[in-house]
Amino acid sequence: MRIEAANERDGRSIAQVHVASWQAAYAGIVPATYLAALSVEQREAWWSEALAKGEPEVLVARSEGQITGFIAHGPCRDPGAPPDFGEVWALYVLGSHWSSGVGRALWLHALERLRARGFRLVTLWVLARNERGRRFYEAAGFEAEPGSNKTFTLGEAQLEELRLVYEDVA
Repeated sequence: MRIEAANERDGRSIAQVHVASWQAAYAGIVPATYLAALSVEQREAWWSEALAKGEPEVLVARSEGQITGFIAHGPCRDPGAPPDFGEVWALYVLGSHWSSGVGRALWLHALERLRARGFRLVTLWVLARNERGRRFYEAAGFEAEPGSNKTFTLGEAQLEELRLVYEDVA
């Protein structure tokens, strides 16, 4: 496995990982109709544009030439966030590579990049019912920010997400 910066040709592979990961990780959390309707083509358009712009910064895990996971990170997008707050915008790994170290390797490489960019704190949002994801982030040193819970509508479901914070960046 190799961790490296994504290039503009990686949009489709990142989109495929994104959709497959959502469908595996969020089964039973996000409505099945929503998950079934996810479009690689729509995600590819978004990721291709983001890669062309260079924001967020995207790192990929490659194994035998195939992208098995990715992490997108950059400045914190929360309204009013200080400029020295970073954010993990997305971290997804194919289900076939869960618990293999891919996610941890992606996070550690991103953490180096976030430090190099001068961020002193890193945040992310995770679905409250995504227990596997929450365990991963907590093992990586993230902690839930008290009172940060928010609810949003996705498809026909009301979902809750939590803001997690990693403060040992510097």
